[in-house]
Amino acid sequence: MIEEFLDKIICGDALEVLKKIPDNSIDMGVTSPPYNKRENKKGWLVDKVVYKGATDNMPEERYQSIQIEVLNELYRIIKPGGSFFYNHKIRWERGIMLHPMDWLRKTKWVIRQEIIWDRMIAANIRGWRFWQVEERIYWLYKPKSENLIGEELKSKHALLTSIWRFPPENNNPHPAPFPIELPVRAIYSIMDDRKGGVVIDPYCGSGTTLVAAKILGHHYVGIDISKDYVEYSINRLKNYKKEIPRVENELSKHVVRKTFKERKERGEFVGRYRKTNTKNAIPTLFEYMDGEKKE
Repeated sequence: MIEEFLDKIICGDALEVLKKIPDNSIDMGVTSPPYNKRENKKGWLVDKVVYKGATDNMPEERYQSIQIEVLNELYRIIKPGGSFFYNHKIRWERGIMLHPMDWLRKTKWVIRQEIIWDRMIAANIRGWRFWQVEERIYWLYKPKSENLIGEELKSKHALLTSIWRFPPENNNPHPAPFPIELPVRAIYSIMDDRKGGVVIDPYCGSGTTLVAAKILGHHYVGIDISKDYVEYSINRLKNYKKEIPRVENELSKHVVRKTFKERKERGEFVGRYRKTNTKNAIPTLFEYMDGEKKE
């Protein structure tokens, strides 16, 4: 029964704990797993990442294999029509690019969208490549009745675009926490104003996803292998009210002041390709380039 897991943080290996959760019992989830950065990567500004109670150093093939197993267990326990948001990043090892798509395409999930998280700062400022200020968030979808597209987002959520711009968390004991705005945006966009859902984070770390779920009125299931992070998360959940202002600030961005339909009915701008009846209207960039070609 899912009830025995609700509103708990379980200390243990993510894969082993997930195997105990019933099929089709979770509404959605958000997570960011350890990136397998080998505990030897650091920049001029950021020291190497070391997790308490866990290793981030394993053969890449083994790492990807575990991630596939974890994601497939999550697929099993998420309800049909449910979503999972998976935060990861592009890495390089001795000049070879390691992309999350390398293993995501081997899972059972439908990859509904790739979202760019613009962190606005670079963890490593060496010049081997353009400074990497972004990470990726993959919106994974479990089809319902063979519908690979799923339900349409409400406009107030979709208008936030596929580029999410907020800085990483600071003043947090976890070495790689995402800000609370990230899981709030993911959860609220999918669950909207519904309450009482179940949200899971199998690598819950400092408990950011769990706090977001609680404030938004949902049950949570957290898993982490570190006793220290589990204890920190429990204490953080007890003091969740002080994080409400940041959650409310994120929710205030989910607003549509005028819908596409309303703009169209009023003859207002609805897109760069809209035809205009005004003879002296300034051409769009695409119209201008097309005219240049014709000349």
